[in-house]
Amino acid sequence: MRALSTSVGSRLVELPESLRWLTANAQQRRNAGVRRELHPRAADSTVIDLASNDYLGLSMDPRVLTGAEDALRTWGAGATGSRLVTGTTQAHVDLERELAEFTGAEAGLVFSSGFTANLGAVTALSGAGSLVVSDAGAHASLVDACRLSRARVAVTAHNDVEQVRAALATRTEERALVVCDSVSSVDGDLAPLRELNRVCREHRAVLVVDEAHAIGVRGEGGRGLVAESGLAGEPDVVMTITLSKSLGSQGGAVLAAEPVIAHLVDTARSFIFDTGLAPAAVGAARAALGVLRAEPERAQHVLTVATQLAAAAGVPVPPSAVVSVILGAPDVAMAAAQRCRDLGVHVGCFRPPSVPEGTSRLRLTARSNLSGEETALVSAVLRQVLQR
Repeated sequence: MRALSTSVGSRLVELPESLRWLTANAQQRRNAGVRRELHPRAADSTVIDLASNDYLGLSMDPRVLTGAEDALRTWGAGATGSRLVTGTTQAHVDLERELAEFTGAEAGLVFSSGFTANLGAVTALSGAGSLVVSDAGAHASLVDACRLSRARVAVTAHNDVEQVRAALATRTEERALVVCDSVSSVDGDLAPLRELNRVCREHRAVLVVDEAHAIGVRGEGGRGLVAESGLAGEPDVVMTITLSKSLGSQGGAVLAAEPVIAHLVDTARSFIFDTGLAPAAVGAARAALGVLRAEPERAQHVLTVATQLAAAAGVPVPPSAVVSVILGAPDVAMAAAQRCRDLGVHVGCFRPPSVPEGTSRLRLTARSNLSGEETALVSAVLRQVLQR
């Protein structure tokens, strides 16, 4: 067997013939400017973070850390098993109830991540002989859920209600889902949830809404776009959320009518066969939700900061915490992101396949705990880098 040498970090690794394609693939990605690398964060970094999804600045809040520590000491480091065996603690049940009450849903179910929550909801509610209508801008977790669903999948243009109506009108399947993000993780725009819900009801379909980037930002006190749209608690609307963005923790949840949640417990493979969410993450999420309830003004302030960032970047004001600055080619976006980093500001850099070809961009995320001094520095850096 002939071997091929390739470098991994500072080491040379001998690759067997069966993996020779990896080297060519890596070179192609490098040439296209889409090779990805890990960059560990330093605990004492002084760089201003505009790349994370810690919208409310709660991941290091002392109250949230105390919530995690208390749960850790009470329940241990891990859930010890799947939710149906030993992985459900009273803290999990309490978090599910509190999330449902906060968002106006009838019941909730906590998963180990937002990704697995989307996988569980979509696959369990569809299946062979179903139709899933998916927004073209849907998050990768929804895309993968569609692929795993065994349903027929129709992809519609981003936020195009008429295309959704047409896809549902011609269906022959008994069951149908329409899936979308309430707030786009890339562009930061809002889905027309009222119109989508109306179309779903016209055609006996269920609307599944990923609220990952809306919880803590949109709606009264950060209750999400579903609540803001007047759809909270509607039995034909299913919400999925993540606990790793505005709530500064880890994990995800599905919030829906009780029969939907009961069905997921029985059939959602990413719930049944996955180890339960670690107790510390549960405790942190509960504490963060408590902070948001006590300080609802954080949600509005995120949008204020986003307005300031958009002005500095010279782009339209977004209706969310996501400020997208399209620069075009991957190498241009990467150079701009590195220049921001050199000047003390960490921004996201989105390249294909995360975004379409020709739309590589800086992705700035607003935080409600960004100080006035930090905002001024960020604004100066953005103007300098983007003018250049």
